[in-house]
Amino acid sequence: MKTDNPLVSIIILNYNAGKLLLDCVESILQTNYDNYEIIIVDNLSKDDSHKKCKAKFDLIHLIENKENLGYCEGNNVGIRAAKGKFVVILNPDTTVDREWLNELIYAYKIHGDGLYQPKFLATTDHQMLLSTGQMIQLFGFGFSRAKGVIEEKQYENFETVGYASGTCLFTSLEIIKKLGMFDSFLFAYHDDLDLCWRAALVGIKSYYVPASIVYHPIEGYVFKWSAFKFYLMERNRIYCILTHYSRSTIIRMIPSLVILDVCVSVFYLRKGLFREKIKANLNILKNLIFINKRYSEIQKDRKIDDKTMITNFTDVIDIPEWIVRRESNSMFNKLLNIMSKLTRKLI
Repeated sequence: MKTDNPLVSIIILNYNAGKLLLDCVESILQTNYDNYEIIIVDNLSKDDSHKKCKAKFDLIHLIENKENLGYCEGNNVGIRAAKGKFVVILNPDTTVDREWLNELIYAYKIHGDGLYQPKFLATTDHQMLLSTGQMIQLFGFGFSRAKGVIEEKQYENFETVGYASGTCLFTSLEIIKKLGMFDSFLFAYHDDLDLCWRAALVGIKSYYVPASIVYHPIEGYVFKWSAFKFYLMERNRIYCILTHYSRSTIIRMIPSLVILDVCVSVFYLRKGLFREKIKANLNILKNLIFINKRYSEIQKDRKIDDKTMITNFTDVIDIPEWIVRRESNSMFNKLLNIMSKLTRKLI
């Protein structure tokens, strides 16, 4: 059947997602859009969920990796296989609204080159917001705006945000390839923050599209809040600071970064994860030569200076109470707020 709609490649990276993967594909098939391909990239799952999905939905294009390549390189495999004008990076534990794709494409037609994300609602409670756009804090922390807030239609405006969530990220194939796709060094976590920060440096913005709805569990199914996740998040946060800010900016930030590192170390110690914090720091030191090379690659193409960039960054972070107690979050944010405002004056 001929269609005027551009082909969209929907890339789903799977790792032991079980029935969630089948539910995800089932919801995509109910989409009110008639021109898409579904690419399942499997990262060596042991539960055969990818094989069960292929058996049930023969139309999918299944790629089986011979090892677990992580979120970044796993999705890159799918991007390289994509044939569409547009691509969607979609988590296997999501389900989608029937109009989700139409709304993302409509937003792209109106606003052009960019990275787009939908509104995320909780799978089990459609009255709970999980993201109305992702935000970047001055010191490289990424967080979901309005996570855990009751939906009262208070985030209904299309707008620019810090970055688009990798849970469901929509853009053109040309743009994501131009950006060099995901950074495989990161493996997982802060991968979307890194991609969109790099995009912003060359003038490509990230957008929140409230009319597009995607449902997601309160916490993702992979790693959850494991020691490995804390390690990756901290290592990758430091990596982004060292590769995305200019050297002159980093030098001005050193006093704040040292104080912050002590505070983060205390947080990890209280969580019983101090070993992960040490491992994160040591891994950064081990890879300084590679980090310096990556810094040079990113900086040579940048068009936007740091002073302009940080106007879109926040001073504090917003974390739900089920992750960090309100008292701890409040104390940390007071410190962040003071240090961020002082640091802004130096940049």
